[in-house]
Amino acid sequence: MSKVLRIGTRESQLAVWQAELVKAQLAQHSIESELVFIKSEGDIDLVTPLYEIGVQGIFTKTLDAALLTKRIDLAVHSMKDVPVQLAKGIVQAAVLQRASYKDILVYKGNTDFLNDPNSTAIIATSSIRRKAQWLHHYPNHTIENLRGNVNTRLQKVKDNNWNGAIFAAAGVERINIRPGNSIDITWMLPAPAQGAIMVVCNEDDSATKHVCAALNDEATAVCTKLERDFLKTLMGGCSTPISALATIEKDMVHFRGNIYSLDGSEFTEIEKTASINEATSLGIDAAKELLVNGADKISAAIRNG
Repeated sequence: MSKVLRIGTRESQLAVWQAELVKAQLAQHSIESELVFIKSEGDIDLVTPLYEIGVQGIFTKTLDAALLTKRIDLAVHSMKDVPVQLAKGIVQAAVLQRASYKDILVYKGNTDFLNDPNSTAIIATSSIRRKAQWLHHYPNHTIENLRGNVNTRLQKVKDNNWNGAIFAAAGVERINIRPGNSIDITWMLPAPAQGAIMVVCNEDDSATKHVCAALNDEATAVCTKLERDFLKTLMGGCSTPISALATIEKDMVHFRGNIYSLDGSEFTEIEKTASINEATSLGIDAAKELLVNGADKISAAIRNG
């Protein structure tokens, strides 16, 4: 490919880091590229809670528009932000090797309150998945809304009287700003595709699709597809507390998933294992089982709430 590929990215430090990673990986395959900065609605409105502003695609649709109007050749996203149904005319071109899928707690002072089930603490997050799982564990805690890019959110933790705030480990570790006063939340199941980076391009751009295929990490692509299949089958989005994690070990795929009510009081969860050759529908099958076992009622209550 002789032309310089234009990589569309949001302007946050993390988004730029991810785009630079794609640029560097393309360079390893002798493909020249440049970054094109595009502001998204999700970056402009930092006040309204995510679940009130029609979250599905809020961080991706401005880049989608730039792709479809040929302002850029490919776009780079945190995969968990990408709607399970891509915009018409746009396709997944690659999934990069996953970083940590974990959630972490950045805490103030100490973590003694975590060991007391009756503690009353203030925890900040804009994710209703994190909120629901946290309230299930700590029903006496108060959840505060936390918006903005990673750097902005870390500053807000310092500036407020919260006991802590929840972040994706990959988001702070990639740009090397994970605070020392943080711990992995080992019991919290992540958002589908958390920690993975997706590259998308135009469906009719076979040349870009071809060069991006070289960046694809097959194991990450398999696991994130299962997680997103689970999400799609449960008809969930960012406004539904749905979590999923698929991992591969010795040709076996282990899948875990759950759905919670908004206040964390109700939930249903599932674990399934299959050989990698027979795991194609593992996410869909897990979701269908959950729907029979009460997920449909939880989902309906959220939609009708």
